[in-house]
Amino acid sequence: MARTNHPFEFLADARGITTGAELAELARRAEGLGYTALVIPDHLIPQLGPITAMAWIAAATERLRITAFVFNNDFRHPAVLAQELASLDVLSGGRLDVAIGAGWNKPEYDAIGLAFDPTPVRQARLEEAVAVLKGAFGPSPFSFAGETYTIAEFDGQPKPVQQPHPPFLIGGGGRRTLELAAREAQIVGLAPRILPGRRADPRSITVEGTAEKIGWVREAAGAGFDSLTFNVYPSITGVSVTDHARTEIAEVAARVRERTGVEITDDEFLESPHIYVGSIDGLAEKFVSLRERLGISSFMVGEMGPLDAIVERLAGT
Repeated sequence: MARTNHPFEFLADARGITTGAELAELARRAEGLGYTALVIPDHLIPQLGPITAMAWIAAATERLRITAFVFNNDFRHPAVLAQELASLDVLSGGRLDVAIGAGWNKPEYDAIGLAFDPTPVRQARLEEAVAVLKGAFGPSPFSFAGETYTIAEFDGQPKPVQQPHPPFLIGGGGRRTLELAAREAQIVGLAPRILPGRRADPRSITVEGTAEKIGWVREAAGAGFDSLTFNVYPSITGVSVTDHARTEIAEVAARVRERTGVEITDDEFLESPHIYVGSIDGLAEKFVSLRERLGISSFMVGEMGPLDAIVERLAGT
């Protein structure tokens, strides 16, 4: 039986470029509705920079947690990022989550002349970066010698309010990254493997595929498994509140089958942890079912609005 003792948490994201007043109002609204966090993406697209936006959100609220979803490790040296993040934790009174990943969007790398290394290289670099972040958050100077990062008696400052460090969210769809999350994170992001290429696996979006990923985490986490929070987010298609879910899902399934040649049934799409298409009551029941079946209790729902009623109903329960 899956764990059901983790209360529901809901994250919304703030995309695009807004004024400070607009972002502050959005953050206060998220806090009032019961969202756990208002998150900022980390992409080189028309959007606010995540660190600056996170500081603005923290200043506008009292309880809302602040995080990116998620930091691209390759965009910043982890010792520099550690200082920025610890500063945010201090300024917010301990409301920071550290969400970080290995990077995936090759066009962004190409646009700025940054090498897009093979997946195992980026995964190994992420693992080193997590060690550097935790070392910088620690109480005393530390040293580290890796393939990418070399640290010599460095004492990161300031120290975060949350000790021994703020919660980490590490997400991925491959076994190596999820095993790293099992060992080093408090929140595990379960991602489908749907990017083009030989590693693409459309079936990883299904309940069966998600259960396999959770099995990898369970094996790597050992005794710490029950303390982990699992997070998922919508993929392939956007959030849609509708009384005609089967009609919409049939169109999505047909597109995926045509593009990939992989047979996934409409029912498999409907029950997928990454598909949020249905009525408010139906989606609320789905989230409860996902927690009961798989132990998933944290949901990133995209922009605020469509699922606000579910957040008000389920958050914290």
